[in-house]
Amino acid sequence: MTETPLEWLALGRGTLDRVADRRRDDVWLAAAWNDPGTRVLVVEDGRALVAFASAVPALALVPPGQAPDGERYLLGVDGDGTAYFAVAGPLPAVEGAEPAGLRRVGALLDDRDSGLLTHAVALEHWHRTHRFCPRCGARSDLASAGHTRICQAEHTEQFPRVDPAVIMLVRDDADRVLLARGPQWPEDRRSILAGFVEPGESLEGAVEREVLEEVGLRVHDVRYLGSQPWPLPQSLMVGFFARAEGGQELRPDPVEILDAAWYSREDLRAAIERGEIVAPGPLSIAAQLITRWYGGPLPEMPPFV
Repeated sequence: MTETPLEWLALGRGTLDRVADRRRDDVWLAAAWNDPGTRVLVVEDGRALVAFASAVPALALVPPGQAPDGERYLLGVDGDGTAYFAVAGPLPAVEGAEPAGLRRVGALLDDRDSGLLTHAVALEHWHRTHRFCPRCGARSDLASAGHTRICQAEHTEQFPRVDPAVIMLVRDDADRVLLARGPQWPEDRRSILAGFVEPGESLEGAVEREVLEEVGLRVHDVRYLGSQPWPLPQSLMVGFFARAEGGQELRPDPVEILDAAWYSREDLRAAIERGEIVAPGPLSIAAQLITRWYGGPLPEMPPFV
């Protein structure tokens, strides 16, 4: 039996052609940058300018002539042939716009803008934190229109780091969902389990290991539902359903999990209505997995756009 893939993921909605074949084409890149129709997204420490005047917030994009000096990344080309770049630098003054990051607007922007901001934030963070070669410590230079760096000493090429992480909704034989709270979370926050994939480990193996480590349960029937980038700062979240074997006792790891419990649909709805649990927002894939299990929007959950 297979699960239908998740249909909407807040940070997985990019619409541009990333034109990877153009990243080393200096003539094309120069022409695109000098085209007044090109649009530039300026990013600084993970934030960009966003206009909130309309019902759907929109990125405040500028022409190349109004962009600050800074590292330049090619984001792609739309169906009309318009090229989009990101520039890492101080945010310009744009009337009616204010700085905002992915946590605030990633689920509110339209498909194009959400994809632009996700792509730009991921690249800007990587370049800002990886100025030196990991092999020899020499300085490195931006290359491939922002998608690689080249070591000045060894001339080796480095690629942006992406850390795969699994996030899994665990169900029991009664089709109850397991929700847990981390030690640093607010009292009313609960979510499903998640963890990073270890070297030499499959995604399915990571699901089984993380559930066992965090709550002492063995799971099977691991099913892939979908994935989305999570550049906060550099993860790829891969979502699964998993089934817990019957007759097991929950044994939360006190370092990772403050408490964990099983919830039926009625239990979860009542806990949210009593204010004991806050419904998850639409940005994380966790909200999509919980909604898929629940069969519809939870009480007080913001709608998926």
